[in-house]
Amino acid sequence: MTGYDALAEVYEWLISDAKLTPAEFAAAFDDVIRLLPSNARVLDCSCGTGQLAVGLSGLGMQVVATDASAAMVRRTEELAEEYGASLRTVRADWHELTDHFDVASFDMVFCVGNSLHHAEGARGRFVALESMSRLLRPEGRLVLTSRTWELVRAGGSRLDIRDHLVRRNGRDALVIYRWEIAPHWEQEHHIEIAVAQVTADRSVLVRSELLSCWPYRYDELGSELNRLGLRVEKSTFDPEAEGYMVVATKE
Repeated sequence: MTGYDALAEVYEWLISDAKLTPAEFAAAFDDVIRLLPSNARVLDCSCGTGQLAVGLSGLGMQVVATDASAAMVRRTEELAEEYGASLRTVRADWHELTDHFDVASFDMVFCVGNSLHHAEGARGRFVALESMSRLLRPEGRLVLTSRTWELVRAGGSRLDIRDHLVRRNGRDALVIYRWEIAPHWEQEHHIEIAVAQVTADRSVLVRSELLSCWPYRYDELGSELNRLGLRVEKSTFDPEAEGYMVVATKE
């Protein structure tokens, strides 16, 4: 996954109001964070602009943040500096994780923000899950969030224009998603994300990026986790909800 470089500068418009600050983002995962030992070592994989990584660091954890996008890693470093957070950043794709970190060296690995579908097909997804699993200590936990792709595919190809402006840093923007849904699950799908920002002089500045994705069914994800010796401890999956979280423990 090498996308998101163009969106890195406007990514805050894609984050919900409830998770905008590092503390709020980390608080969304209170139920799993409280399972960690004090001074836990945690990996935020596909860290985006770093809200979760910085939030976890603020809770006293040893945090490493990785992303395939160099621009996202830079934004994470800037946020960490802004908040005085101590963390390590590495630009790395999933398959490169074990080149940078020892196996069984993390208490928890996060892969949140609907990142996993950017892994190329079933094979790429399995490699990503395997790489993250290898970094977990015994009884360590992998925390994933995902879109409910069953719902996304049922909606077909479409243009999704948000019904309100989003305000960030005193500026307004309209967020637009264009979905290209392939005929079959295993085929490459596309999401084009655009942030149309209204500038001070009322002109419109648009940043957009076309991203490849390979959707998966919830049952497929569960089977792949089981194959890797990861037992699903918690799941919020609801076929009618837009997204869900899975917490899987390494046996």
